[in-house]
Amino acid sequence: MSEQQEEQSEDRKKYEFRKLIEELKEYSGSGTQLVTIYIPPDRQISDVVAHVTQEHSEASNIKSKQTRTNVQDALTSIKDRLRYYDTFPPENGMVLFSGAVDSGGGQTKMVTEVLENPPQPVESFRYHCDSEFLTEPLEHMLADKGLYGLIVLDRREANVGWLKGKRVEPVKSASSLVPGKQRKGGQSAQRFARLRLEAIDNFYQEVAGMANDLFVAKRHELDGILVGGPSPTKDEFLDGDYLHHELQDKVLGKFDVSYTDESGLSDLVDAGSEALSEAELMQDKDDMNEFFSELQGGGLATYGFEPTRQNLVMGSVDRLLLSEDLRKDVVVYECENGHEEYEVVDRRASTPSHDCTDCDATVAADDGEREDVIDFLMEIADQRGTDTHFISTDFEKGEQLLTAFGGIAGLLRYDTGI
Repeated sequence: MSEQQEEQSEDRKKYEFRKLIEELKEYSGSGTQLVTIYIPPDRQISDVVAHVTQEHSEASNIKSKQTRTNVQDALTSIKDRLRYYDTFPPENGMVLFSGAVDSGGGQTKMVTEVLENPPQPVESFRYHCDSEFLTEPLEHMLADKGLYGLIVLDRREANVGWLKGKRVEPVKSASSLVPGKQRKGGQSAQRFARLRLEAIDNFYQEVAGMANDLFVAKRHELDGILVGGPSPTKDEFLDGDYLHHELQDKVLGKFDVSYTDESGLSDLVDAGSEALSEAELMQDKDDMNEFFSELQGGGLATYGFEPTRQNLVMGSVDRLLLSEDLRKDVVVYECENGHEEYEVVDRRASTPSHDCTDCDATVAADDGEREDVIDFLMEIADQRGTDTHFISTDFEKGEQLLTAFGGIAGLLRYDTGI
């Protein structure tokens, strides 16, 4: 498998993982009857089965008959699933969810989900019984990969923060007491220059102290550090070895940045785009910049569900661009005369009836086949050899993809006129 195919596969796994978490978070049960079990990769399955058997026995002491029955049914379902595994769980461990969840109208339904090989190894064994499934450890695994330190400074102010995956987070700031170049009356030129240099040195030490406090503890996780500002400030700061020696080795480069307030951190990410070529944010920005360029005159862009679907079917889409925050379903209708049409609806909305635009035949709501719109489009993309890129909403053009273009777009191999 090529590196590009591996990245696409990881993107899809990440989407499916996020989707599962969202579904699990929507479930609720009466009392403490939803069971979650986290199994680390080094925990023997036989030990887990023994633990589940013990919990099943102890559940017989629950006073509420309904809760007792639901908990024991959930544990039985988990035990049945564990029979499919040998001595140990998969490489990264596994998580099991089971319980009677509310389905409306005072009714419940039994739900059992098994998550194998989460993105990061399960750290410890956990047995949890509550009115909701325990998803917090999984949500922590969703944290964006890539950790970069950001420093912007001039002789007036400085800001220090993080680039975590695609997210810029300002953390610390400082203002300097460096006097201007115009010396005050009564001071010799030499003394004024000396005091000014001392103030600059003190300020650089303060900035380095902020960076050291923030970055040193994470130095083994850091993918790099970017330093930005006007010349000669950033050059003096780096050349003066103010940073902790282990952080100096992490500096990827110094970049010209006009602003040194919090907005300067985002400018630094843009200025250091080449150094951050491995960061997911830059790929997203490149995709959206190309999309808007083609939209404004190149002709090799499509957007919206139906035009993008048609282009996908034709095999003309080079890259399918989907918003990470797109939460829609597509309903596929086929009327009595064989005409097939599609409608995108909110995930929580009921399936509407549909009047065929070709023959006016009405398709009842229950006759429409419903599917996650992302799964629907990605299946076509896979069949046509089209790459799928998920676009974050953490920057302006990424947010525009969701709000202005419905979260669905594509870059074309050739102009189809659709």
